[in-house]
Amino acid sequence: MTATDPPWDPYARECPSRDLLNRIGDKWTVLVLGELADQRPHRFASIRDRIEGISEKMLTQTLRHLEEDGLISRQVYPEVPPRVEYQLTSLGVTLRGPLAVLREWSVSHATDVLAAREEYARTGLRRCPS
Repeated sequence: MTATDPPWDPYARECPSRDLLNRIGDKWTVLVLGELADQRPHRFASIRDRIEGISEKMLTQTLRHLEEDGLISRQVYPEVPPRVEYQLTSLGVTLRGPLAVLREWSVSHATDVLAAREEYARTGLRRCPS
């Protein structure tokens, strides 16, 4: 950040950084960016097949938003049928580290979170911090 950068504050309602944080934190965005993290070109069908549960409509919307935000590039090849490939841009590559940490945390702590959910469902009470 430089002295000329605007003072972004994601806690402020109308701040563009909040919109960006919401976009990046979306479950489909995280999974699509994770799938593209290897920096190889990926075709639509391979992304769709890898991310279980995503509809074609939601994948299309997510890819368009990521392209709009400059996080991925879309390359169309003039073939019949057209071949389209998606890849992280240099800006998108900067998210690989933070998203890898989130992915690793979710895998490492899934058991703890599931146990906490079971405890909450069993007792119906919120636990006080120790």
